[in-house]
Amino acid sequence: MFGLDKTQGYRGGKRVRFVSVVGFGLMAALLVAAGSVFASALDDEIAALKAEVSAHSSDVHELEQKVLHPVDTRLAIFLTLASPDGLDLDSVELFVDGTPVAAHHYSLRESGSLEQGGIQQLFTGNLASGSHELKAIITARAANDRFVRRESSHRFQKRPGTLRLQMALEAKAPDFEPRVSFVEWK
Repeated sequence: MFGLDKTQGYRGGKRVRFVSVVGFGLMAALLVAAGSVFASALDDEIAALKAEVSAHSSDVHELEQKVLHPVDTRLAIFLTLASPDGLDLDSVELFVDGTPVAAHHYSLRESGSLEQGGIQQLFTGNLASGSHELKAIITARAANDRFVRRESSHRFQKRPGTLRLQMALEAKAPDFEPRVSFVEWK
């Protein structure tokens, strides 16, 4: 039709179609087999690279911690309740040399943990050697149902090495006035 000979459409016959179908099938089977071999090798290579990245990531994290928190300049401040039944702690704010470094608002669970003798790490940071001042602002409800807000200051000398300060809160009967004491851990 439209000017084509019947012989032009019949050139190769059934044999050419059979050979091309079989050839295409073999090519597809070879590609699938080669693809699975390549995919398995690629999966192995990806797994090896992931393990390498993980190892390097932990090394980088360790280096960051050494650079960001050198042992010579480290300061850590901990909070304890010396008289657990005297105060219901609401919040604590810390300032080092007039700069705010930590603030924490306590949930019932957290204040309950402190009342049972728990220790909370309020702050970890770096501080140059020399004389410094730590200021703490405590808000709490005393056992006599008064809301109290107290400010307490502590001057200390930072020497090379890690300095750990414990800030202990207590409020004894009958006045339940909160008192803050500081102790340097050795």
